[in-house]
Amino acid sequence: MSDIALKVSHVSKEYRLGAIGGATLRGELQSKFAKLRGKEDPNLKIGEKAHEKNERFLALDDISFEVKKGERLGILGHNGAGKSTLLKLICRVTAPTKGEICMNGRITSMLEVGTGFHGELTGRENVYLNGAILGLSKAEIAERFDRIVEFSEVGQFIDTPVKRYSSGMNVKLGFSVAAHLDSEIMIMDEVLAVGDMSFQKKCIDQMRKAAEDEGRTILYVSHNMHTIRELCDRCIVLDHGKLIFDGDPEKAIELYLPKAGEEQYMERWLFSPDQRHQNVPSDLFAVEMFQFTEKGGFDIPQGSNMNFFLRVRAKEDSHSMFFRMIYYDKEDSQVGMTDSKTEDFMLKAGENLFEGTCNTALLAPGKYKLKLELCGYNLSGAEYLYESIDRIVHFCITENKEHRNLRWHHSWWGECDFGEMTIRHLNSGN
Repeated sequence: MSDIALKVSHVSKEYRLGAIGGATLRGELQSKFAKLRGKEDPNLKIGEKAHEKNERFLALDDISFEVKKGERLGILGHNGAGKSTLLKLICRVTAPTKGEICMNGRITSMLEVGTGFHGELTGRENVYLNGAILGLSKAEIAERFDRIVEFSEVGQFIDTPVKRYSSGMNVKLGFSVAAHLDSEIMIMDEVLAVGDMSFQKKCIDQMRKAAEDEGRTILYVSHNMHTIRELCDRCIVLDHGKLIFDGDPEKAIELYLPKAGEEQYMERWLFSPDQRHQNVPSDLFAVEMFQFTEKGGFDIPQGSNMNFFLRVRAKEDSHSMFFRMIYYDKEDSQVGMTDSKTEDFMLKAGENLFEGTCNTALLAPGKYKLKLELCGYNLSGAEYLYESIDRIVHFCITENKEHRNLRWHHSWWGECDFGEMTIRHLNSGN
């Protein structure tokens, strides 16, 4: 196994759904007593159904592959395919139900934004903490410290507690630590999607250099096919816990994209609980419906805007809320975004219906997807994500002869601000 960095042999991971329903003992007791009284579980999210205790879910099913030293392996799959579960097993965050994982070398990983950071500690202290966890001495960390800070671009805030960092700053510092510490295997799980475009390119170049010059092994998960093409020399594709492809990145992308797209064009979309963002630490609000205003409104002539209705259910009144829409192309690369920040609104407890218009006038003809986000501000005035519907809604920009001369500069994609979204609350009076 001298030239093998990672070997995954017949690995399966099974979960027992509903075995633990609450995040705390108090939550567990509340759920238990509610069930005994025949009442609804108070800890369930809006629209969520309770699972039977004997219901089982196979997140990974007999996965086997090898990764050589210096290889850059991309891992593709739709949401829920088992990508993050696989990486957690490799990082030993959890153990496989069956099978074996053998590693030849130390691992650095970023499975979520801010992984391994303590919010109360400063950026400087967290760099030393992460290094110590990975087995480096204080002197070894100090020798790399200046390079870590310079690469991260957060030098001005290095002595600020990371709880005050934005998600982008967390990614920059976290990646910089992972890239500059001595490890043979580096694992990245979609975290670079939070950073700006210039920093993403910088990270891709750094990972490629680490693999080619230092012989480090890279495992990279992303929905951005451009970065997969730039970085990876091999890809595997997961589908419902099974490994269905292992080989050339272009062939893997061709296989993955139809799975990711499932290009259904409908006038009305109703969202189930499992289609909502699972990592949002709040169940106060649920975006339940998106509907195009006009019949066939998903076909938008080039140069026109998108008109729509949104339905949101809230458990309590809340002020200073706003919507954000992020556009993605057919390859899941972010094109740009629009939001309603200048027209923030109040949500009333119960059902809320909105009518809105967002700018799609500059989009070139083609197929696109929408990510819908419901945001607000916390007590300190920082932006807070309450709900997210990730790339389920599809629409198409159709060619318009009057706008035939419009040309996109692809260097803008991902950074383009499409202006303000207009939004009107139909049933609250605000």
